[in-house]
Amino acid sequence: MSTTIRNRYNGPMNPEIKMGDYVRLRKPHPCGSYEWRIVRIGVDIGLVCLGCDHRILLPRGKFNKRFKAHIPPPAS
Repeated sequence: MSTTIRNRYNGPMNPEIKMGDYVRLRKPHPCGSYEWRIVRIGVDIGLVCLGCDHRILLPRGKFNKRFKAHIPPPAS
């Protein structure tokens, strides 16, 4: 039986993510963008800012707290 553990403030505690997903985080990057592309999954989550192409690594726990929503890929 599959159950999802829910945090009462922001939905699922461990969002379903995969390489190449586009996500919105709760805190903006210094460039002002909230949107990111996932480039690495492991103990740390690798992200690329869609505003300025800066790359960061966030520990999975911090990513789970900052995750807000999946977004559609930007039109190119």
